[in-house]
Amino acid sequence: MRFNDAGRMVKKIWEEIPKYYGINLDEFIIMPNHIHGIIGLVGATPRGCPNNGQAQGPAPTFSLFDIVHQFKSFTTNRYSHNVKYNQWPSFTKRLWQRNYYEHIIRNEIDLNQIRKYINDNPLKWELDEYYP
Repeated sequence: MRFNDAGRMVKKIWEEIPKYYGINLDEFIIMPNHIHGIIGLVGATPRGCPNNGQAQGPAPTFSLFDIVHQFKSFTTNRYSHNVKYNQWPSFTKRLWQRNYYEHIIRNEIDLNQIRKYINDNPLKWELDEYYP
């Protein structure tokens, strides 16, 4: 995938998430009509799944919902700014769908399967129902 300005903006905001929440990010891909990413909410980094996925330290005081909500809010505000000032294409109603899909990664096998799915997703783009 080659990013346009909007894709670069989404990527930049995604990469800034740990600054605000102290979480760990793992695999991530931006597709033309959706994204996939792995967010580690516990003290241990998801890469390699140390301690068999057991939490280290206190539980986070925020939820995955909070993180996804802020990500969508930041990107929508930034995109709207660029529509107004930089002639980006406008969008109707919402930039993002209302909900999102989540999956709790319980072990290293699961983690590696999800990483593979994320990394292989661009190869399946032509099969997507929204492919032009």
